[in-house]
Amino acid sequence: MIKRRFYRYCHLVAYAVLCCVCTVTLAAQARDLTIGVVYAPDDARYEAKRLEKSYPGQPLGRPKAGAEVAIAESSFQLDGAHVKIVLQDVPLDNVQQARAQIVALAQKGVKHFLLDLPGAMAAELSKALATTDVLLFNVSAREDSLRGVACSANLFHTLPDDAMMADATAQFLTAHRWTRVLLLTGVQAADAPQVAATRQAIKRYGIKVIADKTFKLSNDPREREQGDVALLTADTDADVVWVVDADGEFASSVPYRTNQPRLVVGSAGLAPEAWQTSWDRYGAQQLSRRFKKAAGRPMAGADWAAWMATKAIIEVAIKFPDPRQHRRALRSPDLVLDGFKGARLSFRPWDQQLRQPIFLAQGGIGGGIAGVAPFDGFLHPTNNLDTLGADEKESPCKLTDNAGANK
Repeated sequence: MIKRRFYRYCHLVAYAVLCCVCTVTLAAQARDLTIGVVYAPDDARYEAKRLEKSYPGQPLGRPKAGAEVAIAESSFQLDGAHVKIVLQDVPLDNVQQARAQIVALAQKGVKHFLLDLPGAMAAELSKALATTDVLLFNVSAREDSLRGVACSANLFHTLPDDAMMADATAQFLTAHRWTRVLLLTGVQAADAPQVAATRQAIKRYGIKVIADKTFKLSNDPREREQGDVALLTADTDADVVWVVDADGEFASSVPYRTNQPRLVVGSAGLAPEAWQTSWDRYGAQQLSRRFKKAAGRPMAGADWAAWMATKAIIEVAIKFPDPRQHRRALRSPDLVLDGFKGARLSFRPWDQQLRQPIFLAQGGIGGGIAGVAPFDGFLHPTNNLDTLGADEKESPCKLTDNAGANK
């Protein structure tokens, strides 16, 4: 009896030791993955008064909320791979300070950063980090230059650029044969990138500009006519008024105030959007509901871009534990991402912009969707999504798999 009890005791001890060993082994296999979120605390895009106006194409809040939703809905997948993801804020007061902080984090194993920065800041920071082994994901800057002359081997983009947005609008007009436009453009520096992209799209699709006018919002009585929609749209027989306004305030006053009844597209009226909460196909409504429950507001384009960037990071991090493999994996044609847009999404190898459909929607967030670009009849030799934005032969950016530190 004593001998049996002794053997039983030994078995229990051995089992307990084995459980401890298994627990330690599983713990050793678990990986922590930190994603930095770089933002400017004084970013004018997120001023409270501006957010209240909810202009089409403008953010409704910080897109970090999209990354949080992506992590929460990937919990089962992450648990199965023994990966734990946390977000770490990296406030940017100046580029030099941010670079030092990012390099310090990189030395601790943090290799992925979401950039929620205006275009000029994003370009400057990505240039400062060009020789490092970090990966940057632009989620809120639309400027074409970031994908062109200022492109970088460690910079990816999940938000559509100005060229993609303008091409989507031009395709819509061409498909409906509404090709005679009155072009109204802003004169502020922030308008210039969108104006350039719009003019390029107009030329690309053979749209005829009946009249080309500039607008200006001013309290100066001598400049009042430049902000008068009725005067700006008088004596012009066009199918459509295409307004380009990076700020959104003037554009919001154009629909239903034109001299003659005319359609309005661009920065108001029918506007190109990266995400639209009224999109109800391919499980999109579930994503919009999850986001609204978590963030307390509707999901906008930059929110979707942050969600998509985080999902892309999770995808490659689970498959490839070594971060040095992530850049090549993101650029691989084998990587296919689901963004609830009804298309297979992937990064273009020449400029690392995410291929994706664009919604043409009216009425702002939650408004009706008139169409999704690319439209039928606009074809590309390899991928019809590449009819939106700069194609490989047009782009000044020529990135390769061997470019940069991450190979």
